[in-house]
Amino acid sequence: MRNFAGLVVRSALALCVGLTACDGGSNAEESFDEELSPGGELGKADGAGVAALPVDGDYSETEVWEVRNQWEDTDTPAAREAGMAWPADSGLNWDEKYALWVESLETIDGFYNESFEITTPWGKTLEAAKLDCADVALAMRASFAAWYNLPFFITAYDNGTPVHFGHFGIRTADGIWNNMPRFAQFEDFSDLGADALDDWPRDNTLRSRGVQNGDDQDFLGEGSRTGTWLDELHLNKRAGRFIRLMLIFTGSPHLADSRNMFNLEADAIREGDVNLHRWQAQGVGHTMFIIEVDKLEAGKIDARIVEGNLPPAQPRLLDAVTSKLRLVSTHGGGAGFEANNGGLKRFRVAKNMGGFWTNTWMSADEASWINDTDHEAMAARIDTLQGLLGEVSPEEKLAALLDIVEQKRDHLRTKPASCSARTKREEAFAEIYALAAAEFDMTQAEVDAMYRIEDDYIFAELVYSQSKTCCWLGSTEAMYETIIAVNELRQEEAQACIEPLVFKAVDGEYEEFRSHAPGTWAAYSNDENCPQGDLPNHDDVEAAHEGTPYCEWKAGDEGGGDDGGGDDGGGEPDAPSCEQHCGGQSDGCWCDAACEQYGDCCDDYADHCG
Repeated sequence: MRNFAGLVVRSALALCVGLTACDGGSNAEESFDEELSPGGELGKADGAGVAALPVDGDYSETEVWEVRNQWEDTDTPAAREAGMAWPADSGLNWDEKYALWVESLETIDGFYNESFEITTPWGKTLEAAKLDCADVALAMRASFAAWYNLPFFITAYDNGTPVHFGHFGIRTADGIWNNMPRFAQFEDFSDLGADALDDWPRDNTLRSRGVQNGDDQDFLGEGSRTGTWLDELHLNKRAGRFIRLMLIFTGSPHLADSRNMFNLEADAIREGDVNLHRWQAQGVGHTMFIIEVDKLEAGKIDARIVEGNLPPAQPRLLDAVTSKLRLVSTHGGGAGFEANNGGLKRFRVAKNMGGFWTNTWMSADEASWINDTDHEAMAARIDTLQGLLGEVSPEEKLAALLDIVEQKRDHLRTKPASCSARTKREEAFAEIYALAAAEFDMTQAEVDAMYRIEDDYIFAELVYSQSKTCCWLGSTEAMYETIIAVNELRQEEAQACIEPLVFKAVDGEYEEFRSHAPGTWAAYSNDENCPQGDLPNHDDVEAAHEGTPYCEWKAGDEGGGDDGGGDDGGGEPDAPSCEQHCGGQSDGCWCDAACEQYGDCCDDYADHCG
């Protein structure tokens, strides 16, 4: 963290411990006497994001870049173009493209150590600069947003007043903060595109300036500083100047702040995410940037990290073993450190929500978010990463996939409108089907009989772009209970098997559920500002279902997979389900992965299970 209270001229606050800590101050070029701090826990507000500045404000003097694209865009002319790491008509949103870009970066034997090389939209490549650890992640994200004219901001605090560093400049709600630049006065050469490669335009003032002591960038020539690197990276010199100032005033504590990044479930890890070590609630910490996530056999992953340092260091590429040690350290939100809000995180995306720029998340990430007060879930990520990053047997992989399924079901019990939880549950089932067929000689129907439950049919997967329910963040646990009660009543009254009443909008409403218990039903709100969220008289659209049709499943598995299979009426699990769990495994049974749920089965098949 950079502290500036009572200072007229900044000095470096070099609070580092070897290669495990990262913090810092700046050189003396601007003067001020405010302190910038992170915010505290957000709790439930973390889910919706926190509004910053009006979208239609007058930023004509301070605008760093014009917003022409939105992070969700997939089918606009700009979104359909080929890019640095994606083909034309990719169908990807910009957040997914950011991850692909990070994944595509070449690792190199850099000027100082093994590092990586940055590729720009104009085909220019540049070694990663010497930076402190948080500045690696901040510079990467802000540069991508500037290149593609995406909304972006980071929030810090000046004695309790929010200061927003974004595409609109450096501002508070009342205007320009602390005499920061009117960026519109600086040059933007973006229109030159690749033509600039032969004669790169320079901002000599920017090139002469640094971010903190020790940030010399010798690979760019004698006397080069971080400003030189930013000038070489950006044709838009406003962006270079802005990013330099953002790196001065923000750091690891601001990435730990849930206003800027959100806590991410371990299984969602991908390139461009960060891992934060926070061994104290305030002050110095360490940020690691995830540059590579490779899927291996049996559901395992290999992850590679790069990390800067203080004094500033060229981001060092860590090997897979060291990367794993960083990712599973208890300093990353593990037991005893949960309240420090460290661990695996993803950048929020700025969206227009209710006329204000708001840092929230992509819709697909909604079910992968962990509340910053859910310390138990944050700490549990360490064990999950231990499993993901190590060798696993088919039995262990099955157990992990079933755990993901149950996590998404749990999410739906508190947020029944969540479409991303429904999708991620079905993605896990698709992997279970493949694993069961390859390793356990089980059919899809047998998997469904064993592991499906009623909820999977009631909360069937919906097509996000065609379903208003997916835009609703405000659904509640009381609504879940009403939805279940309505379905139980329907089944009791039916003379034969009937399909469950899927929780979705019909003719734009949810009347069958609402009318059952009006007092439990929240008013619909298009919280994600989705185009489909405001369509009148609209029916949500269910995705194609790969699972066993409901009545077939119901006939073969009364009660579903909660209890390990069908019930013969006497309360004991039936033999076929147990046999699927524990029978016929000549080289050792996979009861170890299932016996917590299926202990009776394992006892019954002790000869197979050893």
